[in-house]
Amino acid sequence: MFEDHNPTIYDILSASPEVPQEQLDSLYGPQYRENSKSFADEVVRAQLVTKGALFRLIADFLGFDAIEGEMPQPETAAIALLEPTVARDYGVIPWRANEAEIFMLAKDPFNFSIIDDLTFSLKLDVRLVVCDPEELDELILETYGSDETTLADLLTQVASDSYGDIDETKEEDLSAAAADTPIIRFVNLVLQTAVKADASDIHFEPFEDEFRIRYRVDGALYEMAPPPKNLSIPVISRIKVIADLNIAEHRIPQDGRIKLTIAGRPVDLRVSTLPTQFGESVVLRVLDKSVVNLDLEALGLPEDIKTEIRDAVDRPNGIFIVTGPTGSGKTTTLYSALREVNDVDTKILTAEDPVEYEIEGIMQVPVNHQVGLDFARALRAFLRQDPDKIMVGEIRDLETARIAVQASLTGHVVLSTLHTNDAAGAVTRLLDMGLEPFLLAASLEFVLAQRLLRSICQDCKEEFVPKKDMITDLELKPEDFEGRKFYYGSGCPECNDTGYRGRCGLFEMIRITDAIRELVTEGAATLVLKHKAIEEGTRTIRDDGLRAIFDGRTTIEEVLKYT
Repeated sequence: MFEDHNPTIYDILSASPEVPQEQLDSLYGPQYRENSKSFADEVVRAQLVTKGALFRLIADFLGFDAIEGEMPQPETAAIALLEPTVARDYGVIPWRANEAEIFMLAKDPFNFSIIDDLTFSLKLDVRLVVCDPEELDELILETYGSDETTLADLLTQVASDSYGDIDETKEEDLSAAAADTPIIRFVNLVLQTAVKADASDIHFEPFEDEFRIRYRVDGALYEMAPPPKNLSIPVISRIKVIADLNIAEHRIPQDGRIKLTIAGRPVDLRVSTLPTQFGESVVLRVLDKSVVNLDLEALGLPEDIKTEIRDAVDRPNGIFIVTGPTGSGKTTTLYSALREVNDVDTKILTAEDPVEYEIEGIMQVPVNHQVGLDFARALRAFLRQDPDKIMVGEIRDLETARIAVQASLTGHVVLSTLHTNDAAGAVTRLLDMGLEPFLLAASLEFVLAQRLLRSICQDCKEEFVPKKDMITDLELKPEDFEGRKFYYGSGCPECNDTGYRGRCGLFEMIRITDAIRELVTEGAATLVLKHKAIEEGTRTIRDDGLRAIFDGRTTIEEVLKYT
């Protein structure tokens, strides 16, 4: 029904004497902690509150007006004040207006950027009105019609314009091209298409004879219809303008951030530019909180590992490291772990490059290499801020590793990440940096390794009998899979005929016991550490992959590819 920012639907209903708290708490399970949309539907379905009463409670809490009954007909003069594309993007429709203010029916009244953005562009005070978002969707369609413009249509339009004569050395040429209406519409549509497809990254790549645009969904890259090569400069210039980067600088990498509202919800895009032989390559990382559930219960962790993560962050001191390749969800796991202890009597500090998700109650520091604020310097400053828990985005060098150890030995819990293939490899990696074995043995408490694999699409999931060589590659004996079923996705419109939709995690946790501490102090090899951990009950990532296969969550091919 609604997207969740701050506060949540649960907070609003808890503050109301009209809603029985005990029944509310019984409904509020882990699956709703980050998804107010489904929780709003659930409380209405359970008849704790009517839909109209819910809208009124939300409006009272936020200080807005509400529509409880039939959707009102907007004033014609008010409708004319807003462009159809803006109405669709922000999920709003003007209801009525006067010389000083305009009242907007809003799909997501928690999205306060609507007020800031539209107040600035309309030069009127924007007042949001809470209403039924499903009915509002129909009213927007009825009022403004559907946006039938496709990327192909826009490509035809922009291809007819000449962008081949742009002088890259002249800032005014680049600014003019970036402000051209077809370019603005094209970039907006590319971003909307990728975000609506739940892309995690969007790539703009200039080559000698072509300009490619690709986006990553569930770890796999998909290519959009390639635009003409001469669009690379205006398109990339447009992205740099909205990311507030230096449009005339092409020689060095730049980093920025874009805040957009797409289909009524706010989305952050992290922007990275890279000078290449044929122009600047730009990659946008999509940071969409509405599709990331920062809750341990939602990560698909086995119960034993979930318990150990809680143990790791509840301790008075020690180091907890999460390891895995780029894009394996390490930061999401750490955020979720910190949320477990994020309360008024715990001081939490994080140093990140950059801050990906803003969490209330946690002091988050973005590192800034240009002014010398790296992880080591931030961590050193943290120790003078009286923290209880500290998160460092990544241990990249010996100095950061030593300060992390010092912090843990002086009564702090330190959480961080490393890039290694498995949990045991994290120990060896820290020793290779130059960290003294006895210090590492004294401070390290847990190491979690993880991978993200594509999940089988539940709409086209089918049972099959695997070939003998697949079983051999998994190193299984006949008794290991006797009576087990194997599944794959045959492909359907819901998963774009890939057979996969969404992702699931594989995990391997090593608890640093006294026996493992002795091996660390002796500087034992990775394989020795791994065998000892397995002997003490650690389940390897491959073993966890087999669990995912037998549970019907992923395929043999995915497990073989990533383990």
